[in-house]
Amino acid sequence: MALERVMLSRERLADAVGDRWSDSELSEALELLTRADGRFPAGVRTLPADLVKAVQRERLLAAMISVATELGYRSLTVQNVLTRAGISRPTFYEQFEDKEDCFLAAFDAAAGRMRARIEAAVLDSGPTWRDRLRDSIAELLRFIVDEPEDARIVIVEARASSPSGLRRRDELLDDFAGCIDALVRADLDEPPSAIAAAGVVGGIESVLYARLQRDEGGDLGALLPSLMYFAVLSYAGREAAAEEIDDAALA
Repeated sequence: MALERVMLSRERLADAVGDRWSDSELSEALELLTRADGRFPAGVRTLPADLVKAVQRERLLAAMISVATELGYRSLTVQNVLTRAGISRPTFYEQFEDKEDCFLAAFDAAAGRMRARIEAAVLDSGPTWRDRLRDSIAELLRFIVDEPEDARIVIVEARASSPSGLRRRDELLDDFAGCIDALVRADLDEPPSAIAAAGVVGGIESVLYARLQRDEGGDLGALLPSLMYFAVLSYAGREAAAEEIDDAALA
């Protein structure tokens, strides 16, 4: 199948490479990529070599995320990634050892973007653990709708990747469970075992995995009351959990 060349947005590039380079250098990099159909033209470049290398890496990660979403991790090849990125094989192997190494880096990048949005939502949330939990789940659902390829890499493709990919996924779920356990313990006098948070995260992840597998990721916001019912039930009982459904019905 034909694979369209991946293009980096200025926002994604700036987030990825940080503040190591000036706005003018980033603008020049994007202009070169735009003029040459998403790849750096051959010949002399005025950009710093480290910036070129960083941009090449981000193009490969974006290509891996895009191709894995379309073809699945098991079916994709390094050549698929090279074609999507418009990058040579030697350049790929300057950055990554193999397909798995590139996928793991892409997973880490996508998971980092997911985590950053959820953490920001919690910081801007209300005073109670239920406020913070509700806003974090809502932001997760928005992330999946806004960034479907990133979400699919994290939630779906990591399961079918490799033992290392599965470990990365498990570590991410454990991290989310730890965050939920911490925010609940900050408010509840007698919180349940930390296993409760692992159960909440695992249940939510299973629901989202099933939805994405069926390509039903477009209207995930409607799941929020049910997911909150499930989460609150684990900590505050049926009556408190039912308030999440009732409040949603009245909204």
